[in-house]
Amino acid sequence: MDLKEYIRSIPDYPKKGILFRDITTLIKNEKAFAFCIDQIVEKSKLFKFNKIAAVESRGFVFASAISYILKKPFILLRKKNKLPAETHSVDFQLEYGTATIEVHKDSFSKGDEVLIIDDLIATGGTAEAAAKLIEISNGKVAGFIFVINLFDLGGDEILKKKGYSSESLMNFPGH
Repeated sequence: MDLKEYIRSIPDYPKKGILFRDITTLIKNEKAFAFCIDQIVEKSKLFKFNKIAAVESRGFVFASAISYILKKPFILLRKKNKLPAETHSVDFQLEYGTATIEVHKDSFSKGDEVLIIDDLIATGGTAEAAAKLIEISNGKVAGFIFVINLFDLGGDEILKKKGYSSESLMNFPGH
């Protein structure tokens, strides 16, 4: 199955000059979504990890299914002020603005190896922030799996230069 056929491209969203790759058309198709999850499970075999993390919100869709299948704990990396207990926070740049993500301070223990799953990597700001958040929380980043890599925006290369392993199911240009 070619998962690219299930990705909708929307020009000038959320602002002019951005070509948004929409995964809602993939997840609304039960066969494409199941195939996508199966592919992420296969790619996960490349990593040694004991926890899964994902960034709010589209990453949750994929990571929760993987967590269920692999019987691994799933840790939420949430937007600022969404978690009720004490948190660690990281501010970062997006392709079209700035944001903050947080995690509960008790989410990771020393020695935890964490696989980060997200729907897409563009410039790498969110992924770098997720890695930093895990590391300041005593965890170690086992690697990343993305559904989509916007290869010409360089985020995947930034992760690799920083020593992180990264896998994607498909590649699209970002512009």
